[in-house]
Amino acid sequence: MTWPSRTADAALPGGPTGPPRTALYTPEQRARRDGTRWTLVQGVLAPLQFVVFLVSVVLVARFLWSGEGYAAANASVWVKTAVLYLIMLTGSVWEKVVFGQYLFAAPFFWEDVVSMLVLALHAAYVVAVWQAWGDARLQMTLALAAYAAYVVNAAQFLLKLRAARHQEAAWQG
Repeated sequence: MTWPSRTADAALPGGPTGPPRTALYTPEQRARRDGTRWTLVQGVLAPLQFVVFLVSVVLVARFLWSGEGYAAANASVWVKTAVLYLIMLTGSVWEKVVFGQYLFAAPFFWEDVVSMLVLALHAAYVVAVWQAWGDARLQMTLALAAYAAYVVNAAQFLLKLRAARHQEAAWQG
C-alpha cells in the first residue's frame, strides 16, 4: 500500500548535492491559499488555540498537583476542545479551497491523521466528564494525553509552515 506523499507535485531545485524536492503547493494551490479568507482565519485561530492550550495546561497541571481548581481546569479543557473543533472545521474548509478536498489532501495527510487522534482524545475527555467515567484525576490525565497529541500535531503544522516559507523563498530566489 502506498501512502500519500507529504508534498505536492511541483518540483523545487534540490540542494547542492540532493535531488530536486517536491513543493508543498503548486502555483495554483498557492494562489488559492493566498486568495482565501480561510488562510487568515487559520492564522488567527492557531495562535488563539495555543494560548488557550497554555492556560489550560497550567490549570490542569495545578489540579493534578494540588487537587484544587477542578472547575477552572475542567472549563479550560472544554474551551480548548471548542476552539480545537472550530479550527478543525475551518481548517477542513481551507483544505477544500486550496487542495480540493476537506481532509487528507496529500500535502497535509499526516497532519490530518494526527489531528484525528487529537480530536478523538479531546472527545474522549468530553464524553468521560459528561458520562462521569472515572474520577476527576483520570479525566484530567486524559486531557493531558489529548494535549500531548496536540503538541505533536502543532509541531507538524509548524514544520509545514516552515516548509512553505522555504518554498516561497525558493520561488522568489
